[in-house]
Amino acid sequence: MVVRAIFVLLSALAGMALFLRAEDPSREFLLMGLGMGGVAGGLILAGEYALRRLSFGIIVGGAVGLAGGLILTGLVEWVGSAVFDVETFLFHIGGLVFLLGFPYLGLVMGARFGNEQFPGLHPGPTGARGNASIKVLDTSVIIDGRVADLCETGFLEGPFLVPHFILNELQHIADSSDSLKRARGRRGLDILNKIQKMADVDVRIIEEDFPHVKEVDAKLVVLAKKVGGRIITNDLNLNKVAELQGVRVLNINELCNALRPVVLPGETIRVFVLKEGKEAGQGVAYLDDGTMIVVDNARRCIGHNVDVTVTSVLQTTAGRMIFTRLKEESEREEYQVARG
Repeated sequence: MVVRAIFVLLSALAGMALFLRAEDPSREFLLMGLGMGGVAGGLILAGEYALRRLSFGIIVGGAVGLAGGLILTGLVEWVGSAVFDVETFLFHIGGLVFLLGFPYLGLVMGARFGNEQFPGLHPGPTGARGNASIKVLDTSVIIDGRVADLCETGFLEGPFLVPHFILNELQHIADSSDSLKRARGRRGLDILNKIQKMADVDVRIIEEDFPHVKEVDAKLVVLAKKVGGRIITNDLNLNKVAELQGVRVLNINELCNALRPVVLPGETIRVFVLKEGKEAGQGVAYLDDGTMIVVDNARRCIGHNVDVTVTSVLQTTAGRMIFTRLKEESEREEYQVARG
């Protein structure tokens, strides 16, 4: 922000300096130069902001199209003036139309072609595995909603690609006759709208589709391979299929499992026994992050807070389970061992 403010200030001073070259610069001329320089600097910054939000394909395609339009305009002008020696007023009016029309048409058509050939590509460093900054959103992760929280905290950055077939799937779920599915679909659309409104997050709805591929998950994998990006998902099956085909995956569930607090055997924690466990006499409690805690012989403690000692930790694909026993029982056993 400071750099941009300095740039505008220098632009204003440069505009004023141009008017200082006049033989008798008046105060009004100097102020006019100062204002014109500031406006020019602001327009340049506005152009820079617009270019940052455009994809790499649009920028390159538009530049090539603009150059082609200017070259074509020059050829028409040269043919008319040099070859046919046409110098009429009507010819110059037509030349002005060509001068404005051909570059504009070249810019528009080139940008469209570049976006179709390189959907979602964003300028930035690319590694051997492609452009890691591009992320393709799956239906499951949009409905889940935690991706919006990660974007808000700045742990996830775009650009995020949302292909039209994912929007169609969300709309289909939102229009379902099942009330639960309908609620999930509408939540997904609300989450996507929330992410789009974030100032620092770039979400791009793209029309890219693969008619020869039927499954939505398979289309996501093909799209991610084409743009060289990563898939963000909660779907374990999609995770495995994508990795088998060499596509990098960011799994929100794996991230949450990795961030869960680490507890070691022998540690004491205080929990609220919520319900009865599967085995006889067991009680079940949960940590704040949803980690299940199984407490031996805690059926009588349901509805109460108790101190428990961790005996073992089991890591599964579904998450982490912690097995414990009541602290008073552990202390009693230790006391008996010490006496014996």
